[in-house]
Amino acid sequence: MVQLKLIALTLLVLWSWWSFEGTVGDPQLFLLKWECGVVSVHDLSNFNQNRNAILADLRVQVRNQSKYFATAESTSGADPVYAMFQCRNYLSKNDCAACFAATATNIRNCSAGNTGRIVYDGCFLRYENNDIFDHSFISGLHTLCGNQTADESTGFGAVGRQVMMDLQIATPKISGYFAATKTQVAGGVIYAFAQCAEILTQETCSDCLSIAQSGIQDCLPNTDGRGVNPPVCFMRYSETPFFADNQTTDISPYLKQGGGVSIKNWVVIVSGGVAGALLVVILISLFWWHRRSQSPTRVPRTGIIMGATELKGPTKYKYSDLKAATQNFSEKNKLGEGGFGAVYKGTMKNGKVVAVKKLISGNSSNIDDEFESEVTLISNVHHRNLVRLLGCCSKGQERILVYEYMANASLDKLLFGQRKGSLNWKQRRDIILGTARGLTYLHEEFHVSITHRDIKSANILLDEQLQPRISDFGLVKLLPGDKSHITTRFAGTLGYIAPEYALHGQLSEKADTYSYGIVVLEIISGQKSTNVKVLDDDGEDEYLLRRAWKLYERGMHLELVDKSLDPYSYDAEEMKKVIGIALLCTQALAAMRPNMSEVVVLLSSNDLLEHMRPSMPIIIESNLRPQRDISSSTASSTTNATISNSIVPAR
Repeated sequence: MVQLKLIALTLLVLWSWWSFEGTVGDPQLFLLKWECGVVSVHDLSNFNQNRNAILADLRVQVRNQSKYFATAESTSGADPVYAMFQCRNYLSKNDCAACFAATATNIRNCSAGNTGRIVYDGCFLRYENNDIFDHSFISGLHTLCGNQTADESTGFGAVGRQVMMDLQIATPKISGYFAATKTQVAGGVIYAFAQCAEILTQETCSDCLSIAQSGIQDCLPNTDGRGVNPPVCFMRYSETPFFADNQTTDISPYLKQGGGVSIKNWVVIVSGGVAGALLVVILISLFWWHRRSQSPTRVPRTGIIMGATELKGPTKYKYSDLKAATQNFSEKNKLGEGGFGAVYKGTMKNGKVVAVKKLISGNSSNIDDEFESEVTLISNVHHRNLVRLLGCCSKGQERILVYEYMANASLDKLLFGQRKGSLNWKQRRDIILGTARGLTYLHEEFHVSITHRDIKSANILLDEQLQPRISDFGLVKLLPGDKSHITTRFAGTLGYIAPEYALHGQLSEKADTYSYGIVVLEIISGQKSTNVKVLDDDGEDEYLLRRAWKLYERGMHLELVDKSLDPYSYDAEEMKKVIGIALLCTQALAAMRPNMSEVVVLLSSNDLLEHMRPSMPIIIESNLRPQRDISSSTASSTTNATISNSIVPAR
């Protein structure tokens, strides 16, 4: 009985943790301050290389290591870059990562200046080409006050002033330099928060908050206000909650004379904390011991997935059942054929309609091991914008995958086939955003990073509601941990392949980003990326990407839009923004392209791209007529040599 009570208590503790960790609220992307330096750097290329390196470093710390405060530096060449990033500590880990994605994307607009600072409600990012880790702060207060005034009869102003003074005193004494309070006032509540960058000393944190506090006092008795000393300290108050109640801090011990906690109280606090932690460890141990004792058999962990949860194996189908479902893989049931094999429509005995893909056979001696591990991985990828793998079948050298069936076939058929012009702008925009979300999941949210390698309109399927589902992911070996690895296994479709992948075999997630950008241009224009027409004025072959870039340079974005779209069905500025995002994705240098999570943020926000200008893309011209698939089974050194002689800037 006692054991059961302990287990129940443990479950309650764990549930409270899990429910908090899983909370996804709001990354708080209200822009407070954005500053770019006016001093030009010595070598822009070197500076951009260093800046991209520190942004990549910070991203790993925030997303993979779940840090709320991170610093990075890249000092190669004449233009080093130093940076720091900080989230408000009340944000969830997912919201912190989303806030970072927004800052990292937008701060790139500080194109040639030697500094950049961007501050949102939820986080800040700052970089310079001088060392910023010297515990100093910039005295440049920025105050933002709300436009509603509280009823002074409630004492809102007086209480608010005391709250901010208390936070200014207590926060520098608290480990991590942050505090959130909730204070009752007649007829309502004052929520308040203060934070300093962790590189500051206690003294400089106090000085910085003193300046911020003096400025924010002028906002009272307005119902909300913010004080930013960009960007190393931050204060905010509001009558509206902007953090959860369980995020509040008891600052009373830090307000006592002498500034701190007495030795006696400190001993009590430490002893209580140690005892509490020990109790939790004991309870967790009992919980897991009981769980193991009740579960004598367990599914073995798949060795190729380090740190993943246990993976469920795929459903195994009988070859005879699939043969019957597809009428012996008849031509009339054939849905299409790509670089990995032919796909057939199948109707199972229970009436369920599926898509059956017969993979191109290989002669590898370890085909069974490769097939089993790959299919186990793919069958555990679940996302609303990815086609679901239902199961598989092996017979001799035959390798067959069974997928859920997509009623509206592939995107290319609706853009370029008999149903051309049937998609309205809302449907097209949903496809653009949904595809970005699916790629984000593959790149950043699954147990391992999966690079698709062959993103194209034919590999984006549409369900009954015309929502996009990416297909054919994971059918080549997974990208190793070293993202700069050069692979000899080449897969892709000319017209969609990123230049660094086509020329040198350099594969990274940014190759998918490039291909995604091409697909977005196809969705907007209704034109195939590989279609060519000769221009009258200069005689150049005009491919989609070149045309899009020329129109963008001339400010004539809307000339690219599919003429079948009703011009009153879309907002012109939004259309220009989406075209700009597509061109950001197709920039020549992979490092300059945004991550797919950053693309999702850009598409979802209401901000325009006024400060973000893409650089010129590169066009791969040869062998575009007709379009070809280059898969690992057909690629050759001859093909690569042909491509390497056929790239030109999009003039």
